[in-house]
Amino acid sequence: MTAKSVQQERITNVDALRGFALLGILVVNITAFSSPYYGLGVADPAFAAPLDQAVRFVVAFLFEAKFYLLFSFLFGYSFTLQMASAERAGEAFVPRLLRRQAGLWVIGLAHAVLLFHGDILTTYAVLGMVLLVLRNIEEKTALRLAFWLVVVTALGWAALGALAALDSMSLDAAAVLAEGEATKSAYLGTPGSVIAQHLAELSNVWVVIGLMQGPCALAMFLVGLVAGKRQLFVQLDDYQPLLRRLLAAGMTVGLAGAAFYGWTSVYGIGTGWELPGLAVGLLTAPLLTGAYVALAMLAFQRFRRLPEMLAPAGRMALSNYLFQSLVCSVLFYAYGLRLMGEVPPLGAQLIAVAIFAGQLALSRWWMGRFAYGPLEWLLRAVTVAAWPRWRRDAAPVRQ
Repeated sequence: MTAKSVQQERITNVDALRGFALLGILVVNITAFSSPYYGLGVADPAFAAPLDQAVRFVVAFLFEAKFYLLFSFLFGYSFTLQMASAERAGEAFVPRLLRRQAGLWVIGLAHAVLLFHGDILTTYAVLGMVLLVLRNIEEKTALRLAFWLVVVTALGWAALGALAALDSMSLDAAAVLAEGEATKSAYLGTPGSVIAQHLAELSNVWVVIGLMQGPCALAMFLVGLVAGKRQLFVQLDDYQPLLRRLLAAGMTVGLAGAAFYGWTSVYGIGTGWELPGLAVGLLTAPLLTGAYVALAMLAFQRFRRLPEMLAPAGRMALSNYLFQSLVCSVLFYAYGLRLMGEVPPLGAQLIAVAIFAGQLALSRWWMGRFAYGPLEWLLRAVTVAAWPRWRRDAAPVRQ
């Protein structure tokens, strides 16, 4: 195998890793689409059987708070590729990045208002500006900053849990259940009520983003930035010891922390262990995410067809991410079948698998004919201020 073909294989592996992340994101997000009680701190009263709880535990244990970190890591890694692309084109990087982040923010805002209030794109758009400022940071400083972002975030939630334990006031379960029913009514009402509910929830979701997702995502941006500068996936053979350490840490500390988080968020509801469990989960989730990266690289080396299956979906990850929300909105909201509250957790996960399988096939077909996914093409046009080629045999048209 030539050096060029080896490098192309490594690029395919990065795209495949992004495709794998799409599956994890969908597994978590479809839980929010299918149940109006997700995130409210109470169990869904319609699905409280042991099997329902077991499925929720698996999702919390292996997926929640791990795969958006993987996407964040890949965002930071791709940031270095954007810098290299601007340099090859002989264009200033900052204006290109500003246009790209503005375009991403607009797409994310539309996604949040119309389809899913749990949008991550607007957060990435804002944090990408922070990464722009930090792009020349020394690698050791970047990794230390990433470490402290995660630690301080986890400690903050642990402190909040301690304060809650000292507070004699308990959760008003009846009020929370009523809130869940109101949420369900809004999502099953009309398209207008769906949008109104998204807007109402967006007014509160910024707290979670600012105190949890934002700092942890920025931490993984910085780790991805360092990995990109070191060309981790191009020079993968040189980093086998690192991958083994990541695998060991993730399969021990990472899995233990994730199990504790999963238990407290499913079986420990109402016991006061939820926030301590969240703190432990936040602290250890990056380790399990690192183990997922290591496992994926090992799997891609052993099963050569696996990255070929996943890579097309990863090359159009933005389009696929929004397509997942579109399909789930049609299935569960008033836009279509109104299945929210009607599908048990296992059924929702089977739907997720079916959606992802369809995306793999559609992505392979699309990328065999077109240079970019639909939204990737649009974002590329905004980034370079030109019309990129659409079909693979077409030439770009400059403005």
